[in-house]
Amino acid sequence: MTLDIALAYLHFIALIGTVGLLVAEMTLCRPGIAGDALHRLKRIDIGFGAFAGATLVTGALRAFWGVKGSAFYLSNPVFHAKVGIFVLVGLLSIVPTIRFIRWSKAAARAEAAPNAAAVASVRRWLHAEIGLLTLLPLLAAIMARGIGRV
Repeated sequence: MTLDIALAYLHFIALIGTVGLLVAEMTLCRPGIAGDALHRLKRIDIGFGAFAGATLVTGALRAFWGVKGSAFYLSNPVFHAKVGIFVLVGLLSIVPTIRFIRWSKAAARAEAAPNAAAVASVRRWLHAEIGLLTLLPLLAAIMARGIGRV
C-alpha cells in the first residue's frame, strides 16, 4: 500500500510539473520575445520534457506495481484514451520544441527574434497541448470510479 501511495504521489507531482512548465512556456512565448528569454524558453521546454517523461514512467509504474494491477488498467478503454491523449500531447510538443531550439540558436548568433506570426503559431500548438492535458484528470477520475472496466 505504501508503494502505491508513493507512486500515486509522484505521478501527480510529475503531471502538475508538466502542466506548470507548459503554462510557463505559454506565458513566456509571446510577441516580442527575444534574447535571454528565448534561451529561458528552451530550458523550460527541457524541464517540460523531463516532467512529461516522469509522468509517463510513474504512470507505468503505477499500472504495473500499483495495488490495482495491470489487468485493471490494460483492460480499461478509458486508460487507453488517457495514454493516447498523453502520446498526442507529446507529438504536438515536437513543433514548439524544434522552434524553441531554433530560436535559441538564432538568439545566440544575435539574429532577429521570431516574428509575431511564428510566435502565434507556436502558441496555438501550446494551447492544443494544454487543452488536451486538462482531459487527463477527468479521465483519471472516471477510471477511479470503475467506469470503463470490462
